[in-house]
Amino acid sequence: MSSSIEEIIAAIGAERIGDRPATIDWILTDSRSLCFPEETLFFALKTKRNDGHKYIADLHRRGVRNFVVSELPEETAGKFADSNFLKVANPLKALQKLAARHREKFQIPTIGITGSNGKTVVKEWLYQLLSPDKVVTRSPRSYNSQIGVPLSVWLMNEHTEVGIFEAGISEMGEMETLRPIIQPTIGILTNIGGAHQENFPSLQDKCMEKLQLFKDCDVIIYNGDNELISNCVAKSLFTAREIAWSTKDVERPLFIEKILKDDTGTTIKYRYLGFFKEYRIPFIDEASIENSLHCLAAALYLMVQPDEIARRMLHLEPIAMRLEVKEGKNNCILINDSYNSDFASLDIALDFMARRSEDKGRKRTLILSDMLESGQTSKLLYRQIADLVHSRKVDHIIGVGKEISAASGRFDIEKNFFQTTAELLDSGLLNSLRNEVVLIKGARIFHFDKITDQLELKVHETILEINLSALVENLNHYRNKLNPETKIVCMVKASAYGAGSFEVAKTLEDQRVDYLAVAVADEGADLRKAGISSAIMIMNPELTAFKTMFDYRLEPEVYSFHLLEELIKAAEREGVTNFPIHIKIDTGMHRLGFSPEEIPQLVERLHKQTAVIPRSVFSHLVGSDSQKFDPFTRQQIETFEKASQILQDGFRHKILRHICNTAGIERYPGAQFDMVRLGIGLYGVDPYTNNILHNVTTLKTTILQIHDVPAEETVGYSRKGILKRDSRIAAIPIGYADGLNRHLGNGNAYCIVNGKKAPYVGNICMDVCMIDVTDIDCKEGDKAVIFGNELPVTVLSDILDTIPYEILTSVSNRVKRVYFQD
Repeated sequence: MSSSIEEIIAAIGAERIGDRPATIDWILTDSRSLCFPEETLFFALKTKRNDGHKYIADLHRRGVRNFVVSELPEETAGKFADSNFLKVANPLKALQKLAARHREKFQIPTIGITGSNGKTVVKEWLYQLLSPDKVVTRSPRSYNSQIGVPLSVWLMNEHTEVGIFEAGISEMGEMETLRPIIQPTIGILTNIGGAHQENFPSLQDKCMEKLQLFKDCDVIIYNGDNELISNCVAKSLFTAREIAWSTKDVERPLFIEKILKDDTGTTIKYRYLGFFKEYRIPFIDEASIENSLHCLAAALYLMVQPDEIARRMLHLEPIAMRLEVKEGKNNCILINDSYNSDFASLDIALDFMARRSEDKGRKRTLILSDMLESGQTSKLLYRQIADLVHSRKVDHIIGVGKEISAASGRFDIEKNFFQTTAELLDSGLLNSLRNEVVLIKGARIFHFDKITDQLELKVHETILEINLSALVENLNHYRNKLNPETKIVCMVKASAYGAGSFEVAKTLEDQRVDYLAVAVADEGADLRKAGISSAIMIMNPELTAFKTMFDYRLEPEVYSFHLLEELIKAAEREGVTNFPIHIKIDTGMHRLGFSPEEIPQLVERLHKQTAVIPRSVFSHLVGSDSQKFDPFTRQQIETFEKASQILQDGFRHKILRHICNTAGIERYPGAQFDMVRLGIGLYGVDPYTNNILHNVTTLKTTILQIHDVPAEETVGYSRKGILKRDSRIAAIPIGYADGLNRHLGNGNAYCIVNGKKAPYVGNICMDVCMIDVTDIDCKEGDKAVIFGNELPVTVLSDILDTIPYEILTSVSNRVKRVYFQD
C-alpha cells in the first residue's frame, strides 16, 4: 500500500528538507537490502555498532531519494538537492510511529505471537492453516525485534485479511513499544524459557513483560497447564476472553483428551465448546505438539471448521531449521548449528543428529561450547544438558569453555574438554574423528567456524596469481563506455571465472558495482558467509536451493512457470514476501526463458501472489561478438524491448532492463537500457577482438626436478614423448587435475620458463607434466608460467579451438589463489 511523502511526514512529525514529489512503497533500514530505490524511504538508524547516516551517499548514488534522518548531510543543498530529508529526533522511533499509524488503517483480525520459543513455527503453521481461505500478511522469517516488527507491519496492504506478527524482546520495557505497532486482536503466548534471561529479574517478570502485548486483545491463547503463565495472566487482569488449552483441567474451553504418538506422527483428540474432534500432525516431538495446540485454538476462534483444520494439520510442513549439513573429512557428516546456544535449540539439534545417524550407524559426537545467558545456575544448567546428551544417546562430547569443563564429571560418555577453541584446534583431536556425525553447537564468541574450517581443510601447491588492480582497470574500461545512470552486473560465477570469487567480489563491492552474479545458490551463500553484502543474482537457480537463497538474500533468475510456481510455494512455506526475482526472456538463444508471448500471462500470475516481485527483466544476446550476426542481434534487441515493456507496464515499480553482455557493451551502446552484464571483459579478454585488455590471472608453478634424458628415450605415460635429441626434461607439479588440458601435451603447446618457450613433452599426467628445457638456462626451483602476461590465455584457447572462458574456469579449486595489487 503506497503512501505519499506528505502522509509519512504527518505520521512521524518530521521536518521536511526538499520538495521532491514522492510515493513510498518500500521501507529500508539496511542498505544491503536495497531493491527498489525509486519508491524507497530509508531510515538512517543509529545502533551500538553502526550509523545508517554514513550510507546515505551510497544509497543516493544507487537511486534512493527519500531519507529519514536525525542529522542532515553536509551537502543537502548541493549533491543531495534532488532528495527529501525528513528530519526527526530519533529515526527508530519514527519508524515505529509510522508502522503504528499504518496498522491503524486495518480493522482486521491480527494475531500477535510472543514467547521464548516456537514463535516462528506457530506463525508459519497458522499461515499454512489460514491462507487457503484468507489473504495473510505475516512477519518475514523472524522479524520480531524493535526494527523487525515495524518492517513486518508495513507489509500490510489493502488485500490483507489477517495479520500474523511475532514479537520478541530481550529486556524490560520493549513490549510496550511493540504493542501499538502490532495492535493484536488475538494474542498467543507460546511458552516462557531461559533465552535472554540475563536482562530480566525473574521468569515471572519476563512473562509479565511479554503479556503487555495482549493488553487490548479480544482473546488470549496459552497453555493452561503452565502454572507460571496462568498465574501471570491472572495478575494481568485482562478483560479478554481466554482460550487456555489444557490436558488436565476438563473445565477449560479447549480440553485435550488424548495425545497418541506413533512412528510417523501424533493424533490429538480434543473437546471444544461441547463437541469432540481430533486431528493428526506429521511430527512426534513435544514442541511440535504444543505449537499445534496454539494453532488449533487460534483456528477454532477464527471459525475454521474442525474437519478443515484436521485436513490441513495433516499436511503441515516443517519450518526450516538453521542447521547446515556438510560432508566432512574421514567419512564424517558435519552439522553446523553455531547460530545460538540455548537449551531448546540444543534439544532440536540433538534430535536432528540422532535421526541423521540412525540410518547409517555412525557414531554421534557433540562439540559444545559454554551455554551463555541461560538465566540458570551452571550447576542446574549442565545437569540438564548432561541428561539431554545422555537421553539423545550421544557417544562422545567435546566441550569448549570454562563452565562446561568444570561440569565434565556429569557426562558419563567418551569426553574431552578444553578451555578455549584454540586449545581444541591445537590438540589434534579433530583429526581423529572418523565415520561420525559431528554436531558443532556453540555460541558465536567461541568462533566454531574455525572448527568447521579445520574439518574441511584443502591444500595444494601450484599458484594462480590474481591482479586485482588489473581487474579494476578492466571494470573502468567498460564503465567509461556506459551512460552515468547505467547500472552494472559483474559476473563472478564459476569462482569468478576461476579467479576466486570472494576477493574478486570484495574488490568489485569496493568499486560499488550494482550487482554480482553467480551461477548457483551455493556460490552466493559462500560470498555472504565471507562478508559480501552487495546484491547477488543467481543465474541458474536449482529447485533444491530455495532455502539457501532466502537465508542469504540471493535473487534468482526465473525463466519458466514451473520454476516460478515452485519458488512461490517455497517462499510461502518459509514466510518470505516480496522476494526480488529477475525475469528471463528468450529472444533467440532458445536455451532458457519465457517466450515473449507468455509475458501477459506472467504479469497476471505475478499479480496473484505476494511471495516474489520482479526486480529486473533480461535476455541473452546470441552473437554480439560477431559482425555476421548483427542483423539477428538487432532483432533480439527489438524483441526484448517490446516484451520487457509489456512486463513493465504491468507494474508501478521500476523494473530494470538488461540485455548487453561484454561484447554488447562494446558494440551496441544504444542497447544499454537500465543495466548491463560484464563478464569475460572484466577478466581481461575482449570477446570481439580476442585481445587482452589488462591481464588479471597468471597460472604458474615451480620446477621440481630436471633430468638429462638421451635421444630415442620416451617421456611419460604410453611412451608418447619420443625424444629426437639429448634433452633436459623438467617436471612441474601441475596436471589435468589442476585444469591443464591434456590436449596441450605432446608438443602441442608450451609454458614459459625464464622468458622462453618450454614445450610440453609426452602426455600430461594427473598431477605432473614434463617440459623440454634443453635450450633454457634454468634450474630446479625456477618458475614456469602456464598462462599470464608472457603467455596470454587466448593463445591456449586458440590452440585448443575453444574460448578463454574454458581455460580460466578449468583451473582446479585445489590450486592456491594469491591476490595482489600493482
